[in-house]
Amino acid sequence: MSMLGWVLRKSGLDNLSAKYSYGIDPVLGFTSTRKHAETWVKSTCGYCSVGCGMELGVSKGKVVSVRGDPDHPVNLGKLCPKGLSEHYTLDAKDRAKYPLLRKNNKLARVGWDEAVETMVERFRAVQIKYGPDSVGVISTGQLLTEEFYALGKLVQLGFGTRNYDGNTTLCMSTAVAGYKRSFGSDGPPGAYADLETADVILLIGANVAENHPILCTRLEGNQGKTMIVADPRVTKTAMMADLYLPLKPRSDLALINAMLRIIIDEDRYDKKYVGNHTIGFEELRASLEAYTLEYAAEITGLTPELIHRTALLYGKAKAAFIGWTMGVNHSTKGTETVNAINNLALITGNIGRAGASPFSITGQCNAMGTREAGFASSLPGYRKFESEKDREELAQLWNIPIERIPSSRGLAYPDIIEAAVAGKIRALWIIGTNPLVSFPNIDVLKHALSNLDFLVVQDGFHPTPTTELANLVLPAAIWGEKEGTYTNSERRASKANAAVAPPAEARSDLEIFLAVAERLGCREELFPGWAAPADAFEEWRRVSAGRLCDYSGMTYDAIESNGGIQWPYPQGTFMDPAVPRRLYGDGQYQTEDGRARLIPTAWAPFPEQPNWEYPFVLNTGRTVEHWHTRTKTGGIGILQRLSPRAWLEMNPVDAKRLGLRPHDRVEVLSARGRVSKVELRITEIVAPGQVFLPFHFVESNANQITQSAFDP
Repeated sequence: MSMLGWVLRKSGLDNLSAKYSYGIDPVLGFTSTRKHAETWVKSTCGYCSVGCGMELGVSKGKVVSVRGDPDHPVNLGKLCPKGLSEHYTLDAKDRAKYPLLRKNNKLARVGWDEAVETMVERFRAVQIKYGPDSVGVISTGQLLTEEFYALGKLVQLGFGTRNYDGNTTLCMSTAVAGYKRSFGSDGPPGAYADLETADVILLIGANVAENHPILCTRLEGNQGKTMIVADPRVTKTAMMADLYLPLKPRSDLALINAMLRIIIDEDRYDKKYVGNHTIGFEELRASLEAYTLEYAAEITGLTPELIHRTALLYGKAKAAFIGWTMGVNHSTKGTETVNAINNLALITGNIGRAGASPFSITGQCNAMGTREAGFASSLPGYRKFESEKDREELAQLWNIPIERIPSSRGLAYPDIIEAAVAGKIRALWIIGTNPLVSFPNIDVLKHALSNLDFLVVQDGFHPTPTTELANLVLPAAIWGEKEGTYTNSERRASKANAAVAPPAEARSDLEIFLAVAERLGCREELFPGWAAPADAFEEWRRVSAGRLCDYSGMTYDAIESNGGIQWPYPQGTFMDPAVPRRLYGDGQYQTEDGRARLIPTAWAPFPEQPNWEYPFVLNTGRTVEHWHTRTKTGGIGILQRLSPRAWLEMNPVDAKRLGLRPHDRVEVLSARGRVSKVELRITEIVAPGQVFLPFHFVESNANQITQSAFDP
């Protein structure tokens, strides 16, 4: 506030009437004049994977308001609290605006030429000394598909390192692996419309009411459903359930295997579908011998009657839908649990039909885009590194020698960190993620980063805990400032548009990647004639043609006019984009023989069981107001006021035993570290012996006490 403004306020001459004036807006109605827009720009939300359509209201070069797009088929005008306040991220005080290079142990402003030249020189020097794979890259699930596609080519073919992955591995790798093992390919087979037509919906470890709240409108609209929720915690989603299964943590695999055995033993499985479209049934049946009701009840804590009832509800359903999120994926048995879910869908024929699907609800707004186009866990277009045919196909499309394309994937995200600890990764490029808050076992990550010769962090915000450790910070544009596509959980590609320019010298991620390619000397080879996101999208269309994730029939105009288009959408198709599309409706899978695999799985206790010194099981999760590490939402006043700090949930039985009262500040300790001064909430939402801590808050970072245990 200026001195004049301060005097006017103190004297009472300025009563802020201009700031708090209201008037009629032709779009929003009677509302604050600060929200009145001159123009409206259609786009797609940049938070979670639901993929809500929205409109950004622009006035005098700033986004002043947002509203849900009433014509978008995903959300029909509705938005969650984060979406309704997303425009505030654009003018956040901590936006990254200029390249910063560490000089004399301080980050100093430099020009883009110096920043890119320094990055390339330092990365090349590391590779000359330690080999091409000594450079690692970790990205995000929130870039545009066009940017993911460009980044993959730049890393794998430009820098020539295979060690590239994203934070989506922490969220979705087990779902990806599970789909690949069962069906021969990644790709959620269902559609959101299935939530409205299924007669039985089973949600496992999926708190959609807080994590994907707009999907709840579809659940509420299905009046004929029976909704079953399996979760150790009585979440808001569990409160919506017709049947709630309060199973013990990490016992979901035993529950599913018991359900499989009941359905098979009681002859509720679809013999025709199993015989025509799957292999491995007898091996699966044999593997279920141990999963009696009594055995499953002992593991899960559920009664035999409740397990039996759940199995029959699913087995008798005309169309059954299984949805899951991180409660399944974040497990050392995540892939097997996904396989067990797929087994359940396959033996009952609940796949490829309206209302019937094993559906992985993705986390980030474009985790699907990086899985399809990103060149990290697979070659673009769901091609396989180990397939010479797939590599040859890409080599021809890109006009490069096949030898340039790796025949095996590099290290996954956790392994990149371990390699940095071991001194094998010496330079790292982190893009659009904040691992100093999000990575499990923060001390291991800190050790890894301290070992690096050079760390580049590319982000839309600074300072963050991660950018503060960087040798070089590259300021990036964010949602609302760049153009491209996001693909949501139901495989719908939607358009994101730039409503305003990035702040100061910040650039879109695509512009940054092309500038790096220019300095590397590979821009014209890898990105011939590229000048805009549309050029990347056109090449991606060609690369995806004929694949399961076929975008070749899509155009930017068609995507915008239809509120997004689900893949596969091949060129020359006459399919109506408004009609929901599902995978495997013909019973043909992406395996060599066209049959799905029924894969035996085995439950095992989670690592590091409770003991006398550490008697509680810690569960972590999200709250509806915040996103990931609060890099974006922490600076939004209305969201921060709704959820200003972390808390620990504890059952009254445990609190009484420990002599604790509501709102006490407690310390949470594990064998790895501690989180201090966390506000205690005493509630029966969590069971005795369990506690819950949200992971968003750097001040009370849950990952200081979590362990480095991953699904192998």
